Amino acid sequence: MMPVIDLPQMRGWLQRRGVASVIADLVEAIRADYLRWPEFEKSARVASHSTNGVIELMPTSDGRRYGFKYVNGHPANSQRGLLTVTGFGVLADVATGYPLLLSEMTLATALRTAATSVLAASVMARPGARVMALVGNGAQSEFQALGFHHVLGVTTIRAFDVDPKATARLTANLAHVDGLRIETCRDVADAVRGADIVTTATADKRLATILKEADVRPGMHLNAIGGDCPGKTELDSRIVARARVVVEFEPQTRLEGEIQHMPPTFDVTPLWSVLSGAASGRKDDSEVTLFDSVGFALEDFSTLCYLHEQVERGALGSPLALIPELDDPRDLFSLVGASAVSARRAA
Repeated sequence: MMPVIDLPQMRGWLQRRGVASVIADLVEAIRADYLRWPEFEKSARVASHSTNGVIELMPTSDGRRYGFKYVNGHPANSQRGLLTVTGFGVLADVATGYPLLLSEMTLATALRTAATSVLAASVMARPGARVMALVGNGAQSEFQALGFHHVLGVTTIRAFDVDPKATARLTANLAHVDGLRIETCRDVADAVRGADIVTTATADKRLATILKEADVRPGMHLNAIGGDCPGKTELDSRIVARARVVVEFEPQTRLEGEIQHMPPTFDVTPLWSVLSGAASGRKDDSEVTLFDSVGFALEDFSTLCYLHEQVERGALGSPLALIPELDDPRDLFSLVGASAVSARRAA
């Protein structure tokens, strides 16, 4: 039997554990895996693009375990009452090829995206950052806000979305969080005014300029998570040109991130090297820093391994008869037996 984590189980577990606590756990799980970067197989995700969106597979392995995530991104889905992003993931044992876990990855992707944002900000934002602008108040927004509040001590979220209902939902969903204030802003410029950190999380599938160069002040840390495929960005290219840019996996980010605007020689720093101390996240309090985040398979691998640990502790998971269990592993036909032959003849 293989364990499976379905959506009702994940929902119930998060309600018991708390979203913020799980994000904090994932920050450390993802940090630990980035610190062993050389052990991982690395490749850009396999993407199938259409006029409506993209369907992607995100695989990696550390030589002991293999993981992949199926994920889509369809910005117009919300107009049809559907999620923009959905996903599921599989973790497997490399030695046998047997799957160890099948898990929902819609909620889990929101958790790991917030955790990765927080992880990068922990080594790139100015110490004492307490105000974050959150531009784009869709499905990712509450997770980002909770992660930055719980782990990094952000106390004020300056929120803006082109849809006022999205900001109202964000405010209502987080109204009970002690020590966190949500301020509704009239536009992007208003949201980023006075912010230490700016998170852009929009879903529009185009080369957009959500954040203008004139809005960026010295010392800001920019967390750009909305640009995640070719032809989809959020920042004025002049912002990218002036910032210290940190990326997850450079070959993938060159195709999908904000740096798709930039020439191939444009200098970027890998996140793993900043986390290891081999490179710095910022040189001083006046430098503008940019985490050009597109999402990388290692983060999903870390999340699947973390969830598998929860299964082993009995906190999550139910059995699924996906792989045959046979007395003689060479006798696959025994699963159906002679009755299948008889049924064929009768047909």
